[in-house]
Amino acid sequence: MKAMLLNQLCDLQTETEPLVVADVHVAPPGPDEILIRVSACGVCHTELDIIEGRTPPPSLPIIPGHQVVGRVQATGAGVTALQPGDRVGVAWIYQTCGACDHCRTGRENLCPQFRATGRDAHGGYAEFMTVPAASAHRLPQAFSDLEAAPLLCAGAIGYRSLRLTGMTDGQRLGLVGFGASAHLVLKMVQHRYPRSEVFVFARSARERKFALEIGAAWAGDMGGIPPAPMHAAIDTTPAWRPVLAALEHLAPGGRLVINAIRKETADSNVLAGIDYPRHLWLEKEIKSVANVTRRDVREFIALAAAVPLKPAVTPFPLEGANQALMELKNRRIRGAKVLQID
Repeated sequence: MKAMLLNQLCDLQTETEPLVVADVHVAPPGPDEILIRVSACGVCHTELDIIEGRTPPPSLPIIPGHQVVGRVQATGAGVTALQPGDRVGVAWIYQTCGACDHCRTGRENLCPQFRATGRDAHGGYAEFMTVPAASAHRLPQAFSDLEAAPLLCAGAIGYRSLRLTGMTDGQRLGLVGFGASAHLVLKMVQHRYPRSEVFVFARSARERKFALEIGAAWAGDMGGIPPAPMHAAIDTTPAWRPVLAALEHLAPGGRLVINAIRKETADSNVLAGIDYPRHLWLEKEIKSVANVTRRDVREFIALAAAVPLKPAVTPFPLEGANQALMELKNRRIRGAKVLQID
């Protein structure tokens, strides 16, 4: 099969084509596994973290991609819930132990043996992929393949982040950064909390314009001052400075949820001089997001179908994965980037 392969970690400031087109053997599915013929795979900032080594794969080469849509091609022994031809999606959660305290209490995202799709096992930047059947999710017909792909990570992790804010209807939410995940969160807020205002902080004028077009009450740059303090905020940026900006504008008792698997180090020096009393005074909170659970994916897909919630999508061919990644790296973002695989 044709796949985009990462052979070595690299700095995307100097290497613009980190992935190479390769012909990879397609292995039959093992017990409790399915083989998927991939039709679409979303491109996520986490792939940048994998390629640049902030969350490196345990071994190389690896096929990235964890927002995968396709159809079941074959099933392994013991698989009864899925049949060839079923349309399914695969998210960041590839496999967990199923036996630890975290797994037994519905928090398998914290499992010490958590394995991630496209990092710890081959992902969806390919024509086929194998995955445990338990981690494949049936997809409703409300979405096309291209629309469904970003829902599996950008949507699901946005859903978890929004839930972790603890906000209620009528409270103000800040979105720090406005990429694939944040634009879906804005639409979720409009559906679930119709009396709430959303303030967007984005570096790009194009992103700020897009936010206002789809319903943000205010949009400004990272140094902007929103019209009122925020009860909660979600940070999706790769940098540290926006975290401080978000804390600055939180209301007393507010919570900032950091939705980023890793932060880049370019501006980490801002932390050395942080004014803790000013930024964390008045019982402000910081909470991180760690992966997603299968429940998050299922609940969000059902919610997205009911709204219906459809992401803005820019398609690329499989061989265009490097271009899509570099556009993410250079913050050329409007909605979600998705590989369309024939």
